[in-house]
Amino acid sequence: SCLLPDAKQKMVPSRKNVVLVDGVILNGPTTDAKAGERFVEDACRLIMEEVILKATDIREKVCEWRPPEELKRLLDLELRDAGEPHHRLLERCQDIIRYSVKTNHPRFFNQLYAGLDYYSLVARFMTEALNPSVYTYEVSPVFLLVEEAVLKKMIEFIGWKEGDGIFNPGGSVSNMYAMNLARYKYCPDIKEKGLSGLPRLILFTSAECHYSMKKSASFLGIGTENVCFVETDGRGKMIPEELEKRVQEAEKEGAAPFLVCATSGTTVLGAFDPLDEIADICERHGLWLHVDASWGGSALMSRKHCRLLQGIHRADSVAWNPHKMLMAGIQCCAFLVKDKSDLLKRCYSANASYLFQQDKFYDVSYDTGDKSIQCSRRPDAFKFWMAWKALGTLGLEERVNRALALSRYLVEEIKKREGFKLLMEPEYANICFWYIPPSLRQMEEGPEFWAKLHLVAPAIKERMMKKGSLMLGYQPHRGKVNFFRQVVISPQVSREDMDFLLDEIDLLGRDM
Repeated sequence: SCLLPDAKQKMVPSRKNVVLVDGVILNGPTTDAKAGERFVEDACRLIMEEVILKATDIREKVCEWRPPEELKRLLDLELRDAGEPHHRLLERCQDIIRYSVKTNHPRFFNQLYAGLDYYSLVARFMTEALNPSVYTYEVSPVFLLVEEAVLKKMIEFIGWKEGDGIFNPGGSVSNMYAMNLARYKYCPDIKEKGLSGLPRLILFTSAECHYSMKKSASFLGIGTENVCFVETDGRGKMIPEELEKRVQEAEKEGAAPFLVCATSGTTVLGAFDPLDEIADICERHGLWLHVDASWGGSALMSRKHCRLLQGIHRADSVAWNPHKMLMAGIQCCAFLVKDKSDLLKRCYSANASYLFQQDKFYDVSYDTGDKSIQCSRRPDAFKFWMAWKALGTLGLEERVNRALALSRYLVEEIKKREGFKLLMEPEYANICFWYIPPSLRQMEEGPEFWAKLHLVAPAIKERMMKKGSLMLGYQPHRGKVNFFRQVVISPQVSREDMDFLLDEIDLLGRDM
């Protein structure tokens, strides 16, 4: 107690002694936590005001169109040696929000996703802040259990008594998983011995299938020439008799059929393949049946509309994207497998010893990451879990029913209006139609008519985007000239938005 103050200081190691290694000061953190926290608070306030509160405001523009070179100048995208102050970064955030497409807007109909689910949004905020990676229970205990619970429930809705699965980045990846898993089941040696010595493998899918089937065949070394596209009927459904014929032809040629990919909800027409009849053919020929229900799988949640996927329980694997109709937020995509013998793990595991040690102090069956082709993996199931918890199964069912009821309303309005023509009666939420401007309405439907009509949808699309009033997709398709494809998803969309859509197209196109 009689030590002088200077002596006391000498006895306590000074925290101010600078430690240098390779010229870098190692004392204390170098980031200003308080400044960082203030920036996060300010940015969250900006997101709340400019994105969330304006998401359902129809007075706001869907997009603030700028051509690429102008947008580059407006955003100042160059990365420099010195950092920028927080007030400048917030201005950048404001600009990015302003010039981004508002996919949450009630009049964004451009893709197979739309709208804002507040519960899955909060889940995304949480996972971004926590920054987990879902491969082992030790680093991601909560999110692994969440994924297990969500997969189990999705498996129930497919109609399987048990199964397996994994969430992955996109329906395209799910289709690739299915193709590779079916090939592994057909020839397990391929995992270690590779492609040499294999017969010519061939797979079958609808002519209306998603383009990921060609990409997967190319990526996996199967080859796009070994993807047999089976003809569809006038509504875009695979014709089972054509499938049977093509399988028999392949067998006679000495090829090795191993997979049929059916589609439940095609991208353009929203067609559902006849799964029971396709499953019969697969059983006769010993083929793996995969159902790409990335778009249409959400109809399983509706007791009224689940009949669209009649027979899906007979599939060996299913792709289903809750980020589409169920609005879980991009991306949220499940690959589900009927097999419960660890086929998925046997196919994809690499047994990395620094992650999947077998002598851990807990049940290592919860270390599910080795079933994935990824190492780092986002907790995408959590977004869907949060929305499901908030809304319940009945709330998700109502979301599907309402979207399809609004689709039905739009179809009936199209039939009533002069200048609008349906391609066909839809069975899902894809409403495909032409707008025929007054100058073409008296013209005979010959080559000149169709050539001129082909130019109408792109011109109207340009006008609507530059005005920012709505966004709607268009495309040519299998011999048909450009037409609009309207997709209803968001519960924020109303009958008035359907009326506005048709009124606005007529307003933008009546002088053509």
